[in-house]
Amino acid sequence: MDIFDLSFFFSTMWVGPFWVAMMVYPEHERTQQLMQGPWFFLGPIAIWFILSFSDPSGLIELAKDSMDPENALQGLADLLGTKAGASAAWAHMVAGDIFVTRWIWKRCMAAKCDKWITITSVFFGVMLMPIGLALNYALVRGTPNNQS
Repeated sequence: MDIFDLSFFFSTMWVGPFWVAMMVYPEHERTQQLMQGPWFFLGPIAIWFILSFSDPSGLIELAKDSMDPENALQGLADLLGTKAGASAAWAHMVAGDIFVTRWIWKRCMAAKCDKWITITSVFFGVMLMPIGLALNYALVRGTPNNQS
């Protein structure tokens, strides 16, 4: 197991407790406290920074390739085709997913949604974030407390 395998594992496991708290105990005081600070996404962000800046040549090459519209996608594919690029991208995605999922959870709490709406929205918020976001929009929009 190398540093990239470990970073993949740790960025995934970092968000797990926050995700479970929002999904299983959405209204609990401890969940409210846990989700107030930035801790829910700092782990994956730190991993992204460590991976990205431990060998900045990948970011430099990506920036160069991005200047040429005909080569931008290939440059990204080349970077993602490495363990370093894939694990950094994963940490980036995990951080974004948990950040949006927290917003979904807060929206459910503000609208006083039924628990099944919160669970469904938060579950898909991390597992398939665009679907979780769409579900949350559709389901919360229809709740009596949030007619928009």
